[in-house]
Amino acid sequence: MDAHDLRHLEPTRAERPAMDRPRPEHQRPDGVGDSTVAAVGKLTEALETVERARGHLYEFHQLIGSGAAALCEAVAALKECGHDELADSIERDLVGRNVISGRWTFQVIEEFDDGYWASFRDHEHRARELLLQGRRHVFEAEMKERERSIDEHGLPRPGHEATPD
Repeated sequence: MDAHDLRHLEPTRAERPAMDRPRPEHQRPDGVGDSTVAAVGKLTEALETVERARGHLYEFHQLIGSGAAALCEAVAALKECGHDELADSIERDLVGRNVISGRWTFQVIEEFDDGYWASFRDHEHRARELLLQGRRHVFEAEMKERERSIDEHGLPRPGHEATPD
């Protein structure tokens, strides 16, 4: 048994009721070791973190857009109050200005999506294809199996079933 063997706490197949097992697409392929499952799980976790960062990038994009719209309203309000010189200065310097050299936020998102994010997704997918027969969330599915509660008859407690079926 390898030092990172995660299966020692998991009931054997014979100990689990036949109808209460993970779906095949969440089961470890034959011959795949614990360290491989853990490594691919860590790669997927890293991608999930980047996915969250991507969501924040879209949040940044939308917040900048809202701020830009409010800025235009502020410039118009300053002009209505007779503060034309200040309003014109703000308008010339900020309205339509790039947020990063040569880029509006949509361009930042496009570069991120087409570059880093696309490459990260490709590598994570390739690792799953090569090492886990394309199966997703094998590490998490095994964790779920270890952590699910069963009753005195060996059946899953309500809310602890392997699948929704």
